[in-house]
Amino acid sequence: MNKKKIFNDPVYGFITIPYDIIFDLIEHPYFQRLRHISQLGLTHLVYPGALHTRFSHALGALHLMNMALDTLKAKGHKISEVECEAVSAAILMHDIGHGPYSHALESSIVKGVAHEDISLMFIDRLNKIYKGDLSLAIDIFKNNYKRPFLHQLVSSQLDLDRLDYLCRDSFFTGVAEGVVGYQRIISMLDIHKDNLVVEEKGIYSVEKFLISRRLMYWQVYYHKTSLSAQKMIVKILKRAKELANKDIEMFATPALKYFLYNNVSKGHFETDTEVLEKFAQLDDFDVFSSIKEWKSHDDIVLSRLSWNLSNRNLYKIKIQNEPFDKELVNDLQDKIVKQYNINKKDADYLVFTDVIKNDAYLSDKQRINILYKDKTIKDIAEASDNLNIKVLSNPVEKHYLCFPKEVNFKYL
Repeated sequence: MNKKKIFNDPVYGFITIPYDIIFDLIEHPYFQRLRHISQLGLTHLVYPGALHTRFSHALGALHLMNMALDTLKAKGHKISEVECEAVSAAILMHDIGHGPYSHALESSIVKGVAHEDISLMFIDRLNKIYKGDLSLAIDIFKNNYKRPFLHQLVSSQLDLDRLDYLCRDSFFTGVAEGVVGYQRIISMLDIHKDNLVVEEKGIYSVEKFLISRRLMYWQVYYHKTSLSAQKMIVKILKRAKELANKDIEMFATPALKYFLYNNVSKGHFETDTEVLEKFAQLDDFDVFSSIKEWKSHDDIVLSRLSWNLSNRNLYKIKIQNEPFDKELVNDLQDKIVKQYNINKKDADYLVFTDVIKNDAYLSDKQRINILYKDKTIKDIAEASDNLNIKVLSNPVEKHYLCFPKEVNFKYL
């Protein structure tokens, strides 16, 4: 069978499949499921073009990996075909464990397990199917391999995952501030003592990358309307889970019903093979088709949330630097209690406040190292003469408050 296929990608053009195992992984149902998982959740309610998927993102990251490996080998670094194949498989599958609507599932109906954990479980399962061919990919994914630069290409503060999602998300949203010079950055990559570095000439491209990432968080990922929609779907799933725990009957697709009516944690994924197979059947369509049915559910909280989200009647959201006054939040909840004739506890689903954090660059974690001609190494925050980079090293926290539009509150 001819496995040398080509994908026509709107961001990069033609993407080639470099190895037979990569073709096999793409063809597997675990990976095909990513065609039905949106990359940006409900961001299309703000930017109508943002309908791209985790599938296209994974292929884009694979393409950038091929470019990076070619660059590093052209600079004289010895990277075996076995290593190239393994790191290509690792980047292809880095998001294979994502649930519907990005991170919505992680904080609502599945407890104590992140998408990275589920990705690794899928890769382990695939490794058994392919009789150990993914063992090195797993070691690279877990940063257990002797050459750390391979893991850093997959997961670091300047990895090919981030490069692709910034390019791809800016392309589909039309937000020009996210455009980064990925070709320039990749051409400046190098290896020093088996760690990934950027040549001195690439400093300005890395600066632009970090600034673009900060701007994309505020303009896209934390855009207030997008944030409102994301929090609403989390509240819907939490309410559905609460009702399911009380054995209240609700419509749900079989895959979603399993996770609603069973309390699934990380331990269940690890000990029960059925759980991962059920998760492999779950995608965006399961969640939204259920939400459409929940619009007419007898529970007023679930039905109101579902109706509002389905009809894009999104909550008002206020974002500020300081925490919201507790008395103000309490007054809003009291209004909701009277208006919807619900109890105070249920009002938490309709009026709520929390924190968002923007970490553009965390130098205390995996650093972005700049390599000078004399072979000295400096962190980008130290090497850059751009004061903004030093500022970007400081996490920014903001507080938000969500509440229904129909609540007329004179202080907001």
